[in-house]
Amino acid sequence: MKKLSVIIPCRNEERYIAKCLDSILSSTYPKEAMEILVVDGISDDATRRIVGEYAAVHPIIRLIDNPERATPQALNLGITQGDGEFIVILSAHGDYPQDYFEKLVTESIRLDAACTGGVLNTRTVSDTPTANAIINVLEDRLGTGSRFRSGAATVEEVDTVAFGCYRRDAFETFGLFDERLIRNQDIELNKRILRGGGKIYLIPEVTCTYYARETYAGLARNNYQNGYWNILTPYYTHTLRSLSLRHFVPLLFVLGLIVPTLLALLYPPFLCISGTLLGMYLGIIAVRSAQIKKNTTWLHQIAAFIVLHFSYGFGGIGGIIALTKKILFRGS
Repeated sequence: MKKLSVIIPCRNEERYIAKCLDSILSSTYPKEAMEILVVDGISDDATRRIVGEYAAVHPIIRLIDNPERATPQALNLGITQGDGEFIVILSAHGDYPQDYFEKLVTESIRLDAACTGGVLNTRTVSDTPTANAIINVLEDRLGTGSRFRSGAATVEEVDTVAFGCYRRDAFETFGLFDERLIRNQDIELNKRILRGGGKIYLIPEVTCTYYARETYAGLARNNYQNGYWNILTPYYTHTLRSLSLRHFVPLLFVLGLIVPTLLALLYPPFLCISGTLLGMYLGIIAVRSAQIKKNTTWLHQIAAFIVLHFSYGFGGIGGIIALTKKILFRGS
């Protein structure tokens, strides 16, 4: 089998890292052809101790320090310090089936792909109405719009995947992760690969489990940052093609509510626009919540949609404010 480098960027993941490593070590991929690189952002919980204990028993595990404590730096450290012909980027929040690596590498070779990935099944450690509502919204196309979350019937070309398997020569051809991007570095790289003629495939028979945030506050913090970096990513990369249109829909929606409301201060009829838009939105998510709610209540499900969409949209507004400051004070 081809040499495989498994890279896990992490920081303060004591709750998840052992389960993640156990699932990787149970893989059918030959251990003599595998290395596991845990790139840690100087954790101050038990993460480093746990990884060290695993490394003492399993020499294929290495702990690499990431003093910058940022994800793209961690990924690039793993790529440059590893020597696998194929490179899989994982999350400490993930749980991976035994045939995960074997299937992705096999399909990458068969399809001559720059990157392949599977379908992401979202779960939480806790079983609460809020946690289950978050699972449902993240797996629904109205929630995230991502094929790797909602699945596909057959192998298909996509613009991005989660926890993908890359050929090393893809990084040599298209470059490493952009270290200026605290978020969206994977999406930007995958867009770069596609623009350069590389192919990315979703393999629906390959699945893994991701343990998501379990509270509305955690969901809001994560998606605020996603929306924030959707604005800064084109600024740093100098192209809007670094992202897809769907990444800006929540921002456009929130602006569609705020702008007419502000204009209504000058001309009250403008309030009809924002009121109509909000009413249509609430109607759509109310119907969709009734359709997809599993192990939760209708109101919990509606709340999950609202938290996700509005935090993402307001993150975009935060990004616009930050970008405006950067441009105005660039010379100061």
